[in-house]
Amino acid sequence: MTRSVLFDASRLLTRVERTAPTGVDRVCLAYTEWLLSLPDVRVTPVRVRNDQLVAVDEVWFRDCVKKLRSRWTGAFFERSLTDDEMRLMTALSSDVKPVESVIGKPPADPARTPGRRRRVWKQLFRSQWIQKLPDSTLYFNVGHTGLGDARILTELRDRGIERIVFLHDLIPITHPEFCRPGDADKHRERVLNTLHTASRIVVNSQYTADELAAFAAREGVEAPPIHAVHLGLEPTFLTPLTAATPRPYFVHIGTIEARKNLAFLLTLWRRLHERMGDAAPQLVLVGRYGWENEAVLDHLERSPALRGLVHQAADLPDSALATLMASARALVAPSSVEGFDLPAVEASALGVPLIASDIPVHRELVPNAQLIDPLDGMGWLDALERATRHPPKAAPFTAPTWDAHFAEVGKHVGLGG
Repeated sequence: MTRSVLFDASRLLTRVERTAPTGVDRVCLAYTEWLLSLPDVRVTPVRVRNDQLVAVDEVWFRDCVKKLRSRWTGAFFERSLTDDEMRLMTALSSDVKPVESVIGKPPADPARTPGRRRRVWKQLFRSQWIQKLPDSTLYFNVGHTGLGDARILTELRDRGIERIVFLHDLIPITHPEFCRPGDADKHRERVLNTLHTASRIVVNSQYTADELAAFAAREGVEAPPIHAVHLGLEPTFLTPLTAATPRPYFVHIGTIEARKNLAFLLTLWRRLHERMGDAAPQLVLVGRYGWENEAVLDHLERSPALRGLVHQAADLPDSALATLMASARALVAPSSVEGFDLPAVEASALGVPLIASDIPVHRELVPNAQLIDPLDGMGWLDALERATRHPPKAAPFTAPTWDAHFAEVGKHVGLGG
């Protein structure tokens, strides 16, 4: 018997022109491909428009999914590395410290030309009228889009459709100081609406599940079933790699924003330079600029001690990212808070040593890594200098997989056998 499933593709469809995904984008793509692969499931992609769900053309959507997979995580790049990215790779593979830092810009995307964008949006808006929403048994929302208004989930409930919502974290609520003004109130509404109207909630870690249960208790809301299921990894990050460079370097991966504790990390790098001189390691920050990054920009743009020592790149393809990580002395993850630290898990799966903050989610996901309090400056400084002089070994690690993730989720919602 074929089951009809509605999949909310709202977030994914806003990413059709992006050259690299965020962690949430990866989850959206993985869920899309899982549902589309099930032989006994008919998937209807939907999107939010004017606080209503409208159907998207299935053929066009499947084509979008294939292009995103190729562009983001395929076995080969859909695009060549930019000049800045090539300069970065050259700088890291040289036995001579570069004179200047390589500070990259987001790679030019030919799909963002005005004519192409008009065609994409014309197709997107035309698609919404192709069909009405079919009678369905399940609705999946894994991108948070549309959760700020309870009407969508309420209408689905009234139609007898089970609502499966993925909540990625509660950081705007628990740590509003790291988010844009107003984000805490918006996310509080999303979470409350989900607690009141979702059939089941999937989260990415037990830490997120505990935070969600505590929030529900404070608000006096009886939560629906909450399932903590670790995220899987893309195939690119599942095979350990071995590589070396003449000069040691470390890597940080993630949006450049306040909760990542990067101003602290760059202060450490200045101290490393004072301690070690020309023997100081290089540091590569891989990620787009996010909220409250002024302190990081000040370090990158104005600190003479960091010139030629700290580099930044925005949107590396997965194959290049895995190569960059594999050659690093270690991945550093000094975050103050995380819901699920995907780069830390990816590095561990690749056999790359990990130095991370001693926070609940790291103790859950990568307990064998070297964990240091995110405020312990001397502890971090000593660990980084020690790792520079004596290459550390990666801790034993069993990588989580998407197959295991979806087997667990499917068991709870009755999909996938």
